[in-house]
Amino acid sequence: MRLVSYRTSGGPWRAGAERDGAIVDLGDTTVRTILAGGEAALAAAAERTKKGSPVTGTVEIGPPIPDPDKIICFGLNYRQHAEETGQALPKVPTFFPKFRNSLIGPGEAIVIPRSTTQVDYEVELAAVIGKRCKYVSESEALDYVFGYAIFNDVSARDLQMQTSQWGAGKAVDTFAPFGPALVPASEIGDPQRLAVATRLNGAWMQSSNTSDMVFPVARLVAFLSEIMTLEPGDVIATGTPQGVGFTRKPPIFMKDGDVVECEIEKLGVLRNPIVARVPAAV
Repeated sequence: MRLVSYRTSGGPWRAGAERDGAIVDLGDTTVRTILAGGEAALAAAAERTKKGSPVTGTVEIGPPIPDPDKIICFGLNYRQHAEETGQALPKVPTFFPKFRNSLIGPGEAIVIPRSTTQVDYEVELAAVIGKRCKYVSESEALDYVFGYAIFNDVSARDLQMQTSQWGAGKAVDTFAPFGPALVPASEIGDPQRLAVATRLNGAWMQSSNTSDMVFPVARLVAFLSEIMTLEPGDVIATGTPQGVGFTRKPPIFMKDGDVVECEIEKLGVLRNPIVARVPAAV
């Protein structure tokens, strides 16, 4: 049961499930609410997926969890990526937050704001928490992960590198494409054996495997659970591999008219166009 968030006619996000290439509505609820409802809610959703009718009309697919309590991203978590940036491997996991304003779904435009000219791509495996998690061991941590999706940690490098704190280059509107669906962990198997890649305008930019992670997903979840309570629907982006744009000679940054595709084995492709514009003030 691959879960999505969808809406029609600009309405609120609703929970849906993929079935035979269509979306089946899961009722007046959200994906996060279903996860928080535990096994009973998931069983009811699975039953509705089998028997429900496909949604008709124009359907917009959003980020699988459009309203997470937390979006936590890890940096320098691939050995070859740390090497290409000239930095030592971290001794402990290094994380930073993103926020809901950055989330967009598949097909939605990444908007380059007027404050940056160095917008970079970062394909990442995102783990989504399925049940409340606090003080869990690494050996049991994956039991708290409901499933996985693709995350693009889009980064404004010129803003990011102004200080030692990366937030200014990370928490930009539309800078967290997420999707295309939330795939249950049972369909993935070992999260440390997945091919990950990025294409920019059809050209391969990143190509690696989650086996190159410094800290595996289980370690990241356990580490965070020592610091904070993780809630159903929390999104954990686990770092990006080598091949990012700012380390290339010359650097490659995304620009108006580009299309970026992030791909992870068993999870599909997350495709987003790039638009450079200054939206109207709100």
